[in-house]
Amino acid sequence: MTAPSAKPEFSHIVIADKVTTGGQHEVVSATPEECAALAARFDLIGIDHLRAKLRLRRVRGEFIKVTGELEAAVTQRCVVSLEPVPATLAEDFSAMFAPDHLIPKEEDDPEADHFQYLGAEEDFPEPMPGGRIDIGELVAQNLSLALDPYPRAPGVEFTPILEDYDPATDGVEGALPAEPPRQNPFAALSRLKKPS
Repeated sequence: MTAPSAKPEFSHIVIADKVTTGGQHEVVSATPEECAALAARFDLIGIDHLRAKLRLRRVRGEFIKVTGELEAAVTQRCVVSLEPVPATLAEDFSAMFAPDHLIPKEEDDPEADHFQYLGAEEDFPEPMPGGRIDIGELVAQNLSLALDPYPRAPGVEFTPILEDYDPATDGVEGALPAEPPRQNPFAALSRLKKPS
């Protein structure tokens, strides 16, 4: 995920102690200023809108599970022509948050009992400093993951400039680039040899 700046561009704080096992719903929408700041952070031409619906609920005592769905309209740059490429995004996401004392340290055994009970399907928990969860930053990070890493404008083709590129194997899974034909070291000698 993209590292946030010292002051997150899209910050919406939820106090973890107020989240119950019954859960609560939150809806966050980015202002035009926040959209502009996030566009600069993710090197986008612009973000027309960003909105997310989230559900937070307490699980396993002190853990907070967050699930959500975001929708956004963004404009990226074509990786070939740099033309604007508009896109509409819709993405589901989830995250687990935990107090610092429940997050395994690097030297801890990942199979340790204090974490194993969460279940193998759960994400590694993220910290919530001071018992605060920034759901705005969580949405921003998942927006960055939803972006097309190689946006292309309609009709723009990308032709790799490779000496070993073979169009016949383009798109064939597992195919290796064609190697240039190797010269037989004795070919030149055979051409010089006169027939007897």
